Amino acid sequence: MTNYRRTLVPGATYFFTVNLADRRKTLLVDHIDQLREALRYTRHRHLFTIDAMVVLPDHLHAIWTLPPDDADFPLRWRLIKTWFSRNLPHGEHRRASRVDKSERGIWQRRYWEHLIRDETDFARHVDYVHWNPVKHGHVARVKDWPYSTFHRFVRDGVLADDWGWDGDDAGFGERW
Repeated sequence: MTNYRRTLVPGATYFFTVNLADRRKTLLVDHIDQLREALRYTRHRHLFTIDAMVVLPDHLHAIWTLPPDDADFPLRWRLIKTWFSRNLPHGEHRRASRVDKSERGIWQRRYWEHLIRDETDFARHVDYVHWNPVKHGHVARVKDWPYSTFHRFVRDGVLADDWGWDGDDAGFGERW
C-alpha cells in the first residue's frame, strides 16, 4: 500500500478538495441534506471549524481549522464519507477492487489537502472556494450558488453581495 505523506499539524488550517468516484454524478447536491448531516455528525464527535466551503454536484472544496491539540483531519473525512455513503441508496457502479473490499463506489479514495501557510494563502483559497461554481459554469454569479459559505461571508459583512461580479455575464475568472 502506498504511504501518503500528509502534513499533520495540530490546530492548523487546511484546504481540501474531495471528489465523487464518478464525476458525472450529482450526488452531493442531490443529497445535500445527507451531506450536511454527515458534517454535523462528524463535528459533534470531533470538533473543527469550517472556515469556507462550497459543494458542487461532483466535488467539494473546504477550508477547516482544527482544534489546537488535534491534527486528525483524515479521521474526520473518513467519518463524513462513511456517514454520507451509508445513507444513500445502493446501486452505484463499483469496480472489482471496491467489491473485494466491501467499499461503496461513491467517493474517490483519496483527496487533495493543502496546509494553509499564511493569511494571503488563506484569502486566496477562500476566493477559490467561493468562485468555484462560476469557474465550473454552474452559475454566472457567485451569489447564485446556494451551497456555499459565500452567503455567510455576505451576512457577516466580510464580502459584498456582488463580490466577483463586474457586470459582465462572463464574470472575471480566477483572480490569480
